[in-house]
Amino acid sequence: MSGMQEPDTTVSDEALMLAYASGQASAFEVLYDRHSLRIWRYLFRNTGDAALADDLGQEVWFAVVDGASSYQVKARFTTWLFTLAHHKLVDHWRRHKKHVSLDEDTPDGMQLAETLFAHSGFEPERIQGRKDVARALLDALANLPDVQRAAFLLQAEGDMGIADIAAATGVPHETAKTRLRYARDKLRQALEVLA
Repeated sequence: MSGMQEPDTTVSDEALMLAYASGQASAFEVLYDRHSLRIWRYLFRNTGDAALADDLGQEVWFAVVDGASSYQVKARFTTWLFTLAHHKLVDHWRRHKKHVSLDEDTPDGMQLAETLFAHSGFEPERIQGRKDVARALLDALANLPDVQRAAFLLQAEGDMGIADIAAATGVPHETAKTRLRYARDKLRQALEVLA
């Protein structure tokens, strides 16, 4: 075992990133363990392609490694991380014609439905056929305009507020707020049919 001390898992993400930037490789492992699944889900739900989400996720983590030496705490680490993920996604869309096709049998569908319900005030117990709800939600999410879907998923997966979403997507605060509101309204409308 090397002379480096393992980072405490209660240490903030920002402190871990600074520790990694100063040479503590184990800090990166903790950050990866904490956030890799959330990043993957964000990418997958935007692309509908697990292999592409894997590739883009790998690009995000390479960008974290590449950006470590210049990292400064200006916002939450997750804001910086999801901004990197958003930029990798936008770069992909620019390079390729985007095809969205979410798999209806995705096991994360129920978790996404519960996330929407938790944020929207719906009570899942009142709705019959939860699997149908999850499928309807995934379909509705796939049909959102890219910018609205990104705003919703940055909040749902990235646990970001409007200011962080605006920073991550490079738009004014009011634009991010509007995109998020439109996304929620469209998702609610799609699900009200099932209520």
